[in-house]
Amino acid sequence: MSNIPDELSYTKEHEWVAGLDDGLTVTVGITAYAAEALGDVVYVQLPDVGSNVEGGDSVGEVESTKSVSEIYSPVGGEIVEINQAVADDPSLVNSDPYGEGWMFRVRVEGDPRDLLSAEEYAGLTSGES
Repeated sequence: MSNIPDELSYTKEHEWVAGLDDGLTVTVGITAYAAEALGDVVYVQLPDVGSNVEGGDSVGEVESTKSVSEIYSPVGGEIVEINQAVADDPSLVNSDPYGEGWMFRVRVEGDPRDLLSAEEYAGLTSGES
């Protein structure tokens, strides 16, 4: 079973969101479950800083030796930062998806779309939902 930190929120598309309770800016990445399913990540395309996104928008891609997967923004707002380290070394997504493998930060505008708790996400990834 994948590591699912309790303090994060999750999407059905396997992104995680940190800092939602802190206010204006959240950090987004893909979950360990998604990273494991993808296999060895070899390329990450991140959104442009300054772009405005809606919750649910496709904002980038993760390419692995197995497949290509879209990255979605779980929240609407402005992209204020990307993790250049992940673009330079995509293997960080596999080795540390909840730490050094984060992807981008969004200044939140409006209400986040439907997010899951760690328990709900665990149910989704174990096939119970």
